Amino acid sequence: MRTCALLALAWVGCRSAPPLTIINGESQSVAEDGRRVVRLAPIGGNRKGSNVALAIADGNALDAATIDVDLKGNGEAQASFLGVAFGVADASRYEAVYFRPFNFRAGDAEHRGHAVQYVAWPEHTWEILRMRAPGVYEAAVAPVPDPAAWFHARIEVDAARVRVFVDGATTPCLVVDRLVPSGKGRVALWVDSQPGAFANLRVRRR
Repeated sequence: MRTCALLALAWVGCRSAPPLTIINGESQSVAEDGRRVVRLAPIGGNRKGSNVALAIADGNALDAATIDVDLKGNGEAQASFLGVAFGVADASRYEAVYFRPFNFRAGDAEHRGHAVQYVAWPEHTWEILRMRAPGVYEAAVAPVPDPAAWFHARIEVDAARVRVFVDGATTPCLVVDRLVPSGKGRVALWVDSQPGAFANLRVRRR
């Protein structure tokens, strides 16, 4: 576990970007497409089961926040899983909303319906949620972003519910009841198995 400061991030109300604590990951801060970008990849890459890396933003623990972030996955040809964790207690206890860009434009409705996912580790993984409540904790994304390009997500977290909006939409593409009601913790960038890119993270207390 290590800590670094990356200028791509902004914690609203602070004068400077918070440092990031990197868990099970490797990160770089680079200039890309006219923005400062954090690239995050899990150590060991793609392996059987989940291999999650977190970049936890230092700051106060929150139970309600609006999180804005720009994300870029690996396109349709290569799977990528990237998003934001919140209510982070440690490396294995958190909630997260993440995206599967390779499913954004899938040719069938079933796979398009797996484009955005809510989880609450360790009890509520995507496998358990899909088996127990299919179609409740994941959904298609609208409007549909280019799977290989930057897209914007706004995640509204309150004490009981999570809403996910993409690319300025006024209608959420995913609305779920939190499985950890009033869960309080920090915010983190999140990837599983594959690298992802992030920029312009903004966290506002609700």
